[in-house]
Amino acid sequence: MPDISLKQVQLLSFAFLVVLVGGSWLIMSWGFAQSVLVGGFIAIASFFSGHRDIASFLATFEPPGEGEEEKKKKGSGKSVFIIKFWLRLALIAVILLFFVKSGRADVIGLLLGLSTVVFAIILTTIGVAGRYFLSRKG
Repeated sequence: MPDISLKQVQLLSFAFLVVLVGGSWLIMSWGFAQSVLVGGFIAIASFFSGHRDIASFLATFEPPGEGEEEKKKKGSGKSVFIIKFWLRLALIAVILLFFVKSGRADVIGLLLGLSTVVFAIILTTIGVAGRYFLSRKG
């Protein structure tokens, strides 16, 4: 089975963000492009943070090494993961509310920026599926 690289998704997210901001600036306006940029940074930062939290949560299921028994279990369980998830979601909501209420951001631009990670995941999935089906013999 082909390996899906999270680094590839992250780099593709930044590439999409650059293309979307540049295109928004050329086609729409700099204010719209700034909204796309803010939305993209929020989405990419959330993706990085979520990846880190999931990796640390999954590490709790690995058998502990020598001298790590107490240290690993403390502060890395299911409840900590859930609390971090909801805190991250609340922070994103507060940031988006600030930008929308202040009139500094275009809602459509924010949504376009927030979708950069989704675009990257879809393109990566299509690429992996294409390589998988093309590499099958018979």
